[in-house]
Amino acid sequence: MSELLDFDIAQQRLLDLAHPLPNELLPTSDCLGRYLRAPLAARRAQPAADLSAMDGYALAAGDAGTWRIVGESAAGRPYQGALEPGEAVRISTGALMPGGALRVLVQEEAIVEGNRLALAPGGEASERHVRRRGFDFAANDVVLGKGVRLGPTQLALAIAAGFGAGRLTVGRLPSVAIIDSGSELSDGAAPLTDAQVPASNGAMLAAMAAPLASKVNRIGPVPDNMAALADALDAASGADVIVTSGGASVGDHDLLRPALAEWGATIEFWKIAMRPGKPLLLARRKEQIVIGLPGNPVSSFVTAFHFMLPLLRRLSGAADPLPHTMRLPLASDLPEAGPRTEFMRATLGADGVRPILQRDSSALRSLALADGLIRRDAHAPAATAGELATVYWLQNGGTA
Repeated sequence: MSELLDFDIAQQRLLDLAHPLPNELLPTSDCLGRYLRAPLAARRAQPAADLSAMDGYALAAGDAGTWRIVGESAAGRPYQGALEPGEAVRISTGALMPGGALRVLVQEEAIVEGNRLALAPGGEASERHVRRRGFDFAANDVVLGKGVRLGPTQLALAIAAGFGAGRLTVGRLPSVAIIDSGSELSDGAAPLTDAQVPASNGAMLAAMAAPLASKVNRIGPVPDNMAALADALDAASGADVIVTSGGASVGDHDLLRPALAEWGATIEFWKIAMRPGKPLLLARRKEQIVIGLPGNPVSSFVTAFHFMLPLLRRLSGAADPLPHTMRLPLASDLPEAGPRTEFMRATLGADGVRPILQRDSSALRSLALADGLIRRDAHAPAATAGELATVYWLQNGGTA
């Protein structure tokens, strides 16, 4: 297992190992952040009838030149009846078009005297100011596909499609246990010595996992000894996913692999050809999946972004669990890449994406400043400012 595994192959092996958890049938209002497990077909058309797209006047068919205003159609309070030639009604945006009305004259282009209506100079009564029945979607149209995440706009679409008082079939969210390990870590309950560091990775990883998890249980900090790791793994044994931070490298005190073996887990792979994050480990015990992340915070974040989050999305039923990329111009030159796939912290500005010079994997401040990660494939040639680069946007600091 000493040979480094290609980054893309490692991601695919992770996804092949994971299978979506069982489905749940939930009220639509409780489905925010869930992934649909079946395509969603509209129960109704949107809009259900012709509506006005503007405030103004709905006009009867024909070119009367002037019209007699016979009433009003307001949103939720339609005009009762149909228009005869030469008639018009005052109409609001979103209001039902009366029978016999085909066009709308916007109020800024109207001249009104009493109940008489005429076009202002340069004005035009147009059908383009009418929202036709079903222009957004028709009944039985598939409006959301299987595996789509229900964010605020998707939830609004599901409600508009007729599921406001109904239930949706969504994937169950996994439970996650996060084990922060390392004898140098402190939870802050007592003053730190110079040999200690605050246990920040657990909080970071929990925040990343929370939008994709039914619950997140933080365990630790756990000292570097087999008994403590065994106790931590036992405490996490009820979770669908166990995420460890630290202890996955090759040092004398990196005990995660032997602890997992003693616990009964099988190591699927260890050490990835990526920078930062080479010591990444994937293991499995029955249906539980364990991801061993490096202890340095930047390495921990980058590997969580590329492996922990896709795993949680996959278990939740996502159709496309991997993070998306953009192609953006570089704001400065980049040297030739090294032998591993590298992810460089970067900021996004008007001139493009600019790599952050600080590349030490323990430097949290540069990570907190980063808007994105520039991907550099192994042995990629030097790049100059203006060339397009592959960039992962760290939306919401890298959460789902």
